[in-house]
Amino acid sequence: MEEYTKYEQARIIGARALQISMGAPFLVKLNDEDLKKMGYNPIEVAKLEFRQGLIPISVKRPLPGAIKRDSAAKPFDQTKLE
Repeated sequence: MEEYTKYEQARIIGARALQISMGAPFLVKLNDEDLKKMGYNPIEVAKLEFRQGLIPISVKRPLPGAIKRDSAAKPFDQTKLE
């Protein structure tokens, strides 16, 4: 499984939270009670989607020799997110 730096995590979650705040549909099923517990916070919804590996955002990492590698967002260990 791909490991993300805290900066990559922040970028992925932030980009997805922006999409949600602009009206993008959720990629995870949430009822009104769950949303109320989260305080209708798009960042919390994006974190939940990130933990479940549902965010369709990739990370480009420059490697030595001008090679770039794409990494798609995958499920992540929740303990490293906090």
